[in-house]
Amino acid sequence: MDTESTYSGYSHYSGRSRGSHRHGERSRDRHKSRSKDSRSEKSVTINTPPAEPLLGDSTARSEQAQDDNWGETTTAITGTSEHSLSQEDIVRITKDLEDSVGLDCRRYFTRAVAVILGLLVFLTPLAFLTLPHILWPEKLQSCGTACEGLFISVAFKLLILLLAVWALYFRPARAGLPRVFVFRVLLAVLVFLLVVSYWLFYSVRILDSQDTNYQGVVQYAVSLVDALLFIHYLAVVLLELRQLQPCYSVCVTRSTDGATRHYNLGQLSIQRAALAVVENYYSDFPIHNPALLSASKSRAAKHLAGLKVYNVDGPGNNTSAGLVQSQSRAMIAAAARRRDTSHNELYYEEAEHERRVRKRKARLVVAVEEAFTHIKRMQDEEQKKAPGDVMDPREAAQAIFPSMARALQKYLRTTKQQHCHSMESIQQHLAFCITNNMTPKAFLESFLTPGPSLQYSRDHWRARQWTLVSEASVTSGLKDGTTFLLKCVDFSLVATSKKIPYIQMSEEYIDPKSHKFVLRLQSETSV
Repeated sequence: MDTESTYSGYSHYSGRSRGSHRHGERSRDRHKSRSKDSRSEKSVTINTPPAEPLLGDSTARSEQAQDDNWGETTTAITGTSEHSLSQEDIVRITKDLEDSVGLDCRRYFTRAVAVILGLLVFLTPLAFLTLPHILWPEKLQSCGTACEGLFISVAFKLLILLLAVWALYFRPARAGLPRVFVFRVLLAVLVFLLVVSYWLFYSVRILDSQDTNYQGVVQYAVSLVDALLFIHYLAVVLLELRQLQPCYSVCVTRSTDGATRHYNLGQLSIQRAALAVVENYYSDFPIHNPALLSASKSRAAKHLAGLKVYNVDGPGNNTSAGLVQSQSRAMIAAAARRRDTSHNELYYEEAEHERRVRKRKARLVVAVEEAFTHIKRMQDEEQKKAPGDVMDPREAAQAIFPSMARALQKYLRTTKQQHCHSMESIQQHLAFCITNNMTPKAFLESFLTPGPSLQYSRDHWRARQWTLVSEASVTSGLKDGTTFLLKCVDFSLVATSKKIPYIQMSEEYIDPKSHKFVLRLQSETSV
């Protein structure tokens, strides 16, 4: 849709009835319908998104009918479509709201349980030490030197435990998983049972009998802290060390273009393996570009568009069911006959596309080198100016950007990357290169070679939610041949795990003396 197109209302017209009464009614109905269309079409506006792609000027508008079109930058908002919702949209919006509310509630509930359990763990040893002084202080025996030394031991052990728990658990959440982490839940249950057991023993043997041996009470609190430290060591082994050794090779394939990567993973559950796959996807896979996938579809549509089916029996037989089947068979047969020459068309189309890419790449390289040469000349001139007149990198980038904008725009159009780069992002990248004194080749590398998804703006690559599809339970561990699917809005990632085989190595001893030899020279007699 052209960005400068506007909609204007139809002018009202009035005419007198010249025919019968029926003709007058038809003219009045037509007049009402056109007036209604005029009122509705007057509310149509065209909004341009803030992140406008590179150079939406007159040249882009003149070439908009080409195959290598610049990205669609306009959105038409009408008075009707702005408020219209289908039943499917309502169901989808309701489901999204329920999912988001459920995820937020589960996240807050997990945090609340973790905070309560942490407070219970750290306050229990202190409560064991202070309750005898509060309930029966006159019956307690004096605490000797060994008892006072245990106070220092409890204090430092609690400090070490606090730092260890902070390092292991209090980290930013990387993702929201569909199910709970089994090992973490088991550790939490183990800690809760340990603390409850100590409280039961403390209430029966110390609180009820009002034990006067305070040194025994302190040793009891020290044993609790030691047990908590051992549980934390078990948590480090289960949560961190167990997954370090690679056990499976996971092959990840993108469903749209077949891009494939391989990753070595340890003993993980399916949901945590899926999380590792998604994290590696953003840094390893090239950005998903749907425009590159439209060539084959347009080619097939063009081939089918050239086929026409005529009904020689007349229009009266169009209602028969066999006619539709015969037309489909005729089009399939014609497409099969034309398939013999389609590889030639594909070959010449790809050759022409490569020629255009090389041509526009050469123009872009020359334009960027000239722009950077101009920057070098400007820097030499600014060294002679006063400090207040020196241009910052942002202003320098804005000054030289127009000289390379047209060549860059055409190259991005030809390579179908115009939706990945906005004018603002290109200028920021140019200012970054100027600030760090980079070469023209370093500036062009992000445009000539498609980078990973994290290199681009978040609006172009980040999905709102990934959906994990697996036949096995997502909390079960990876096995040989396990397959799961990660679905996104535009594509999906298919992951298949293969177990790394057991490697048997043997040693072969070679005697060092076996490599030695003696060279014997025979003297020749003179003739």
